[in-house]
Amino acid sequence: MLEGEIAIITGSSGLGTGSEIARVFAREAARVVVTGRNVGNGELVASEIIAAGGDALFIPADLESPSDCRSLVKRTLDYWGGMSILVHSAIATEDGRHVSELGDAPLSSVPNDVWKRNMDINLESFRSLCQAALPVMQSANHGVIISIGSRAAERGTRDRAAYTASKGAMHALVRSIAVDYARDGIRANTVAAGFIDGKDRESHTDEVRSWAARMHLTRIPTTTDVAYAAAYLASPLSGAITGHTLPVDGGSTIARAEAL
Repeated sequence: MLEGEIAIITGSSGLGTGSEIARVFAREAARVVVTGRNVGNGELVASEIIAAGGDALFIPADLESPSDCRSLVKRTLDYWGGMSILVHSAIATEDGRHVSELGDAPLSSVPNDVWKRNMDINLESFRSLCQAALPVMQSANHGVIISIGSRAAERGTRDRAAYTASKGAMHALVRSIAVDYARDGIRANTVAAGFIDGKDRESHTDEVRSWAARMHLTRIPTTTDVAYAAAYLASPLSGAITGHTLPVDGGSTIARAEAL
């Protein structure tokens, strides 16, 4: 499905969605750049992909640094001679925990550092990456940009003003890219994830999982569900789709299943 494509997958050195996207893209025959701040995990993910018969390269990067974003694209070009897919799956974390769980609050109470960290990762790093990647895609008259967004961007979430605003801005930026670069053969879409089951959710209690399950019309989605949604949007199968947001949330955006 992704033969001949070269994909940078941010946030893929962790234990969550990004690394699963990298694995799925590699299984679909894309050459994959695994990237993130965790060198040990990143090298492990890349080696697992290679051992399974895929093609992967780990490039460490701190996406809060615009120069690291530019270097990530340049090193990809130096190694593989091009890039055609950018998937932004990085999330703001601190000591392994999601920053939205560390101090986010209603707007009047959000600490400046929490607001800035969410904006830096969810919006500013995405902007820097796209500014580095878009000229490459324009030259090839071919490219796909995918942001891994959030249900929170489409539906307000209590006590999460910084996270909600940053994801909402990222969704809007994707639509802007879709409009501005369609003439260059570039598509841009968002996968809006809801409550996702995966390795980064293993710490949740049975009570939390039961609460989450009652919100869904289907089962709770997994990181693999998100990865295959991203693969579809990156592939020629979705060649007529751009500027859209694809929810992967078990129907929890359209209805409160617990109330049915």
